[in-house]
Amino acid sequence: MSELPQGEEKARSVRRLFDTISPRYDLVNRVMTLRMDVGWRRRAVRELRLPAGSRVFDLACGTGDLAIELARAGHRPIGFDFSFGMLANARTDAPLVQADVLRLPVRDAAADGVTCGFALRNVVSLADLFAELGRVVRPGGAIALLDASRPENPVLRAGHAVYFERVVPMIGGLLSDRDAYAYLPRSMAYLPPPGELLEQLRSAGFPTARRLQLSGGITQLYVGIRA
Repeated sequence: MSELPQGEEKARSVRRLFDTISPRYDLVNRVMTLRMDVGWRRRAVRELRLPAGSRVFDLACGTGDLAIELARAGHRPIGFDFSFGMLANARTDAPLVQADVLRLPVRDAAADGVTCGFALRNVVSLADLFAELGRVVRPGGAIALLDASRPENPVLRAGHAVYFERVVPMIGGLLSDRDAYAYLPRSMAYLPPPGELLEQLRSAGFPTARRLQLSGGITQLYVGIRA
């Protein structure tokens, strides 16, 4: 098995991957998660605990699933993604910007909140991402960051490993691109342990950051308030 790409090579690989799978991205998500991804996004929006009308940046917005949920909750989302393919296939009416989420083209404290769905593994530097969150979220604003996880329960963990590492690439191969969906389980290696990730968020200006486990631990949600 080849090593996972790093640095600029990773950025190029991730952009190419998401451009490739963008036309059927939503379909594959619904099938491989048995539509649980819809509930996870709604939970993320609720955990922001922001008043209606809040300006929320959705980072690595993809085809706009989180932006749609943000709008339904009465917020004013703006989506950012560096994959043109994803933006071209977006279904949201929210404004969309092609940009690197590590260098957002916005002023300091411009957002009431930030969401990010299943992209922590795909950025070149989590430290740079969290520093950017600290820059663009106003004091008292909130973040809600979703990503994949592995259950702590040994039985669930074993079953999840089989599904994630064998079934997901098969579904991806049938409906989209097998190589891309074989990368997704491998990309879990980019994520640091939860405690380390929480410390990074707290150091970046979110001292109350905490981790929630969803659906038995197959998904994790990091939430926090900007100091």
